Amino acid sequence: MIPVVMPTYGRADIAFERGEGPYLFTAEGRRYLDFGSGVAVTALGHAHPHLVAALKDQAEKLWHCSNLYRVPGQEKLAARLVEHSFADTVFFCNSGAEAMEACLKMVRKYHDHAGNPQKYRVIVAKNAFHGRTFATIAAGGQEKHLKGFDPHMPGFDHVPYGNLNELRNAITEETAAILVETVQGEGGLRVADPEYLRGLRRVADEYGLLLVFDEVQTGMGRTGKLFAHEWVGVTPDIMGTAKGLGGGFPVGACLATERAASGMTPGTHGSTFGGNPLAMAAANAVLDVMLEDGFFERVQAIGAHLQAELEKLVAAHRDVFVELRGRGLMLGLRCVDGLTNGDLVARLMANGLLTVPAGDNVVRLLPPLIIEESHVAEALEIITRTLNETAT
Repeated sequence: MIPVVMPTYGRADIAFERGEGPYLFTAEGRRYLDFGSGVAVTALGHAHPHLVAALKDQAEKLWHCSNLYRVPGQEKLAARLVEHSFADTVFFCNSGAEAMEACLKMVRKYHDHAGNPQKYRVIVAKNAFHGRTFATIAAGGQEKHLKGFDPHMPGFDHVPYGNLNELRNAITEETAAILVETVQGEGGLRVADPEYLRGLRRVADEYGLLLVFDEVQTGMGRTGKLFAHEWVGVTPDIMGTAKGLGGGFPVGACLATERAASGMTPGTHGSTFGGNPLAMAAANAVLDVMLEDGFFERVQAIGAHLQAELEKLVAAHRDVFVELRGRGLMLGLRCVDGLTNGDLVARLMANGLLTVPAGDNVVRLLPPLIIEESHVAEALEIITRTLNETAT
């Protein structure tokens, strides 16, 4: 008999009752150090007092009113995102997949509006992940996500991540855009080479293509800057972000330049719940914290510390780990072929540390951005103890 909750996840047999900072607690009172953050979502930890206060205050006023009317919280949040990014305009939705759908629709609308409706194909990277909708699984192109959902949505051409020559060879008269993750998250914590991202911008400009970045996971401070592409100094035309934007409240956003969004007029896109007052209160509260002086510098410092400690761990356990990947507080330990990442994730959870599996046999570490050195030490102690238990 099928469970009442549709079995689309292989869930661990554990449930949490409450959270505080970087910790989650079961109803029985057992504490877990959360280095998964709901897959990079709870960027400010659990029950952050400023977020809680903002949501309580908004909940007592207005939850929903429809996008048929002005939503002042949207105007405030959009203005702040525009001020601190490449963008001129923002569309709000409920998730990363919806944000990327909006990006893809904007690509087609841009070229249609410019009188080139034949341009609709998007060049994307192999091993990418852009969401679970029909369009975004086709964009990701991974067989494990596409299996059983034939026919696949057309319009995507896949080339190796980081290979500019293959990308150039894939351009045709129908090519409309290039879409990449600045760091492949689900694909195994692969960090794009800076020259690769700069090359994408040059190619897009040369061929009249739109450059789209997927910063659903890397955005909102995860790598130590508000958006990961800032490290390279390359700006896209369109970008999707979500996850950490609401600090745990469902909200996504599609950011774009005025040129890229030139075809987006009333009726071209919409969302019933997107940008509702509750979501905007949460996201504005997240930005209140992240835009404080020194916030990103602290993320960079603790990220460097965690990375240094993990490098030592990898060096001491070459029988378990191949390498450390990632940037900031988005790090991944690639396991040797004889050890599956899922097994290690389960063993770490049994010892009180929550992590997340990723592609290429990688264990992801995505702690809240508010962790301190004591939390790093606690995580390393649990990992080391788990490895020692495994060895014996």
